[in-house]
Amino acid sequence: MGRMHSWGKGISRRCLPYKKTAPNWIQMSVSDLSDQICKLAKKGMTPSQIGVLLRDSNGIPQVDYITGSKIGRILRKNGLAPKIPEDLYHLIKKAVAIRKHLERNNKDKDSKFRLILVESRIHRLARYYRLSESCLLYT
Repeated sequence: MGRMHSWGKGISRRCLPYKKTAPNWIQMSVSDLSDQICKLAKKGMTPSQIGVLLRDSNGIPQVDYITGSKIGRILRKNGLAPKIPEDLYHLIKKAVAIRKHLERNNKDKDSKFRLILVESRIHRLARYYRLSESCLLYT
């Protein structure tokens, strides 16, 4: 699929291993791993930050290979999921930063254009979350 606001048609993506079983070097049990995920979430970490920390410090490549469910679903099950999805949060944060920039530099036409693009992405993502089954999670 092509990009939303550019001319690129790149097919670059992450490459996960075909085998979806837990590697044999992982000694952590499912309950220990989900407890550690909940502890990190209580500290205020986002699901992607938790995944990066588990990968770098504990050598856990994919949480769902071990637990059978993703980090966001584990957090949702324990009542620790964020109020709004992480991707939508970062787009809103970017739009706020551009608006703050435009308050100081109101003649910056390129930033005005980029703000329109970011806001259209926000509206598209919000529409997706409203219409999909995950709308029950973030209301």
